[in-house]
Amino acid sequence: MPTHSETRTLPYSAQQMYDLVADVDDYPKFLPWCSAARVRSVAPDGEALVMLADLVISFKVFRERFGSRVTLHPGERKIDTEYLDGPFRFLKSNWAFRDVEGGCEVSFFVDFEFKNAVLQGIIGLVFNDAMQRVVRAFERRAAELYG
Repeated sequence: MPTHSETRTLPYSAQQMYDLVADVDDYPKFLPWCSAARVRSVAPDGEALVMLADLVISFKVFRERFGSRVTLHPGERKIDTEYLDGPFRFLKSNWAFRDVEGGCEVSFFVDFEFKNAVLQGIIGLVFNDAMQRVVRAFERRAAELYG
């Protein structure tokens, strides 16, 4: 599966964008294909916080739940996600936020592959568009909250 990586400069602070992405419970309110979210637990791990979370993704006739370990690095304003269980063979994503003149730079990277060949084929056709829609959804949410 191809990966997706992009960096954008937005007119918000790095802390605001970090807080928005770290708020997994709110994802169903604005994220495409995310129909439910549940944080199972949050525990400290040194300077980081480790969140175990479930998301339900609905796409056409498919509806799948998957679990992730989300490691929040508040001091560095980074968020790393690792796949735990569900419909993927693997999933990793990373967010990084840093203040720059006029706002912040947001970097996003994701790499995943579905176990289901049909679903993998469907998402493969629209992968880049889908990932851009996800990033734009976070941008729109930031505009609603902070704009």
